[in-house]
Amino acid sequence: MKIIIAFIILWPFAGFLFNGLGRNYWSKKVIAYKATGYIVASFIASIFAFIQVQNHGAVTVHYFDFINTATVKIPFDFKVDALSSLFLLVITGVGSLIHLYSTAYMKEETAPHYARYFSYLNLFIFSMLILVLGDNYVIMFIGWEGVGLCSYLLIGYWFTNGNYNYAAKKAFIMNRIGDLGFLLAIFWLIVKLGTVNYSEVLTADSLAKLSSTDITGIALLLFVGAMGKSAQIPLFTWLPDAMAGPTPVSALIHAATMVTAGIYMITRSNILYSHSELTQNIIAIIGISTALLAATIAIKQNDIKKVLAYSTVSQLGYMFLGLGVGAYSGAVFHVITHAFFKALLFLGAGSVIHAMHHEQDIRKMGGLKSKLPITHITFLIGCIAIAGVPPFSGFFSKDEILAAAFAKSPIYWVLGVIGAAMTAFYMFRLYTTTFLGNFRGTPDQENHLHESPQAMTLPLILLAIASALAGAIGIPEMMGGHHWLSHNLIPIVGEPVELGLSHSLEWTLMAVSVSIAFIALLLAISIYKKKTDEEPLTALGKFFYHKWHIDELYNEVIVQPLNRFAGFLKNIIEKQVIDGAVNGTGKLVQYSARKVRLIQNGQVGYYILFMVAGIILLFMIWFNDISILHFFNKLTKN
Repeated sequence: MKIIIAFIILWPFAGFLFNGLGRNYWSKKVIAYKATGYIVASFIASIFAFIQVQNHGAVTVHYFDFINTATVKIPFDFKVDALSSLFLLVITGVGSLIHLYSTAYMKEETAPHYARYFSYLNLFIFSMLILVLGDNYVIMFIGWEGVGLCSYLLIGYWFTNGNYNYAAKKAFIMNRIGDLGFLLAIFWLIVKLGTVNYSEVLTADSLAKLSSTDITGIALLLFVGAMGKSAQIPLFTWLPDAMAGPTPVSALIHAATMVTAGIYMITRSNILYSHSELTQNIIAIIGISTALLAATIAIKQNDIKKVLAYSTVSQLGYMFLGLGVGAYSGAVFHVITHAFFKALLFLGAGSVIHAMHHEQDIRKMGGLKSKLPITHITFLIGCIAIAGVPPFSGFFSKDEILAAAFAKSPIYWVLGVIGAAMTAFYMFRLYTTTFLGNFRGTPDQENHLHESPQAMTLPLILLAIASALAGAIGIPEMMGGHHWLSHNLIPIVGEPVELGLSHSLEWTLMAVSVSIAFIALLLAISIYKKKTDEEPLTALGKFFYHKWHIDELYNEVIVQPLNRFAGFLKNIIEKQVIDGAVNGTGKLVQYSARKVRLIQNGQVGYYILFMVAGIILLFMIWFNDISILHFFNKLTKN
């Protein structure tokens, strides 16, 4: 297993080095084969690791001691168990398809930039693998920071565009805010327990050493880290702006890697959160609030990628709702199904953008159903899955979260159903406006419409199959299933919690949520099949269209005051105080030197006078005291 784990980690890193160092030498064909091949190899190794865990249980592999002091020992260990092995499959599996898709989508780039893109993509996968395989919070944090760096590089991939650079910096800074919370939680654990290893921290004995304040504080700080990485209120505005990167990057960030890190971390730390009801309530409230807020914004967006971006924020809110109500396996279930259908939707959007010559406004599309048949049918499957229509995957995972939410509080369930209805509405508004009706683009665009190449359509087909069938791993017992996922995660999250709901009530809740979602999607199709959605005229519509003006609020309340404060530090403190003191010292030395040098006037009489005066002074010192030090002491006393 030690060799298998090494291969899983090192293949993506080898791809990063190969393409990064050889970007000026390799052809695009070699770059594409190598970059994709390394991730596929890592996926194959991940399958072997998953089978090993299923057959023989969890495995921990020690490589070396990362930190070893008298009081703290942090080993560089990797752990492959029921949770991490699942994430390995998702990360490398979906990552492989995104790499394959990228080989065609990015073909217009020059070879050096093509290699740079794939080297960043490989490094992204490598960092995410470090994150999920690490056996302690410090190793997780290394991967955590790695995906943050790679997101900055990939979002700002087209660095000649100033707006894209701003979006990359925004993502980087917002993630640093969350990372500070994560780092403080690590320090807190070290101070209180002297360790950050999962096997030592996440035990009843260790938790008994912590006060309720310690547990709540650590859990909240870890959640702050999750808020930044997984885009929850108030640290969510970076994720929609991450659309500045290439579309496959959006799929990678939004589907299988970065944004799921927060859910992984909290699920891994579930014992800690189960001992802090306050933190769980906060997570649930922020989760459902984020889901509803992002859904209202998505309803009125016209950029195909922005709709999907806010959809991701909303779906992440659902996952955090699941974590907050204790449905850890349900949250992981939704992570897996979301990885498939959201990657499918983003790559489908990329196929549309590719056919439309980089047009992203859905008001200028329409009627693409016949022109892009594979993209159309696969995108439709993704929309059905995310809308929660049975028997597609999103139905099972979302229903599990909603059932747990109802058991915790019916209010959570009502709000969750409202969010699900909005999800169905905005996704089928997007589908209808893009693929149905009449084409609304330019004649030149219409003449050049064509289906994407096989390297792009094959990932769409495979992801569509996964989006349709992935729900099979979590079919509930009330429907005759076994819920394989829930039972598989028992070593991590414990036995499934009995919700206390009768089968008849569960069927009723399920029927209500599905019916409302189905009505919402039919309503969206009927409204937008014959008309485009122009800029809203109502006050509420404008409010949603302008994204609740949250970016403007942050700009006025946080960004501009910080810029003014930075300007004060730069222009007043740095230039006038610090530079003034340094430059003033230099000017004083120069001025005094100009004055003192006047003594050197070339007249021998002056030199003799000073020499005689010096000799007299030395004699006075010698005859009046035994040392110069005492002489100066007398001078200071007098």
